[in-house]
Amino acid sequence: MDQLDRTGIRPCRAADLPLLDRHLPAPGAPTRHADRFARQEAGTGTYLLAWRDGVPVGHGQVRWDGCAAPEVRAAVGGCPEFNGLDVRAGLRGQGIGTALIHAAEELARERGGTVLGLGVGRDNPRAAALYARLGYVPVVAYTDRCSWTDADGRPHDEADPCTFLVRELTAPDARAKAPGPR
Repeated sequence: MDQLDRTGIRPCRAADLPLLDRHLPAPGAPTRHADRFARQEAGTGTYLLAWRDGVPVGHGQVRWDGCAAPEVRAAVGGCPEFNGLDVRAGLRGQGIGTALIHAAEELARERGGTVLGLGVGRDNPRAAALYARLGYVPVVAYTDRCSWTDADGRPHDEADPCTFLVRELTAPDARAKAPGPR
């Protein structure tokens, strides 16, 4: 059995939050995990988790209401966005991120979506190469802004230069038959 065969992907459950905080720490109080789970509970997102041997090893969120950045909304409207993709450092390059993206694409298809978008930091060529390999094409440059409060109550504001990419969604069997590199 290869390593990917032992990895499962499913939406987050409330009981998963302590495991996420322990195995994939995220800044903020409440943590970004709790924020993403709250979006899922409100129906505006689906927080996908990758598991290996009972331990969370990766995550990403589909935001059904799209990216909030004005530049992105002007370019693609409210197309669903997959964001926050992260895989535990020692497990990167083993297909977990790709599996999470494919799971997000399938969820979007199930909801009648024809396109999925995602952002990539301009300082993250490894992720950009993955997204290009999966068929995502650049649409617009924007600044991803995030605010959070640390455990000591100090606020933090982040602003990262990014590029928003989109991929037209095809039926899964059409993707498998499509010519070209994967």
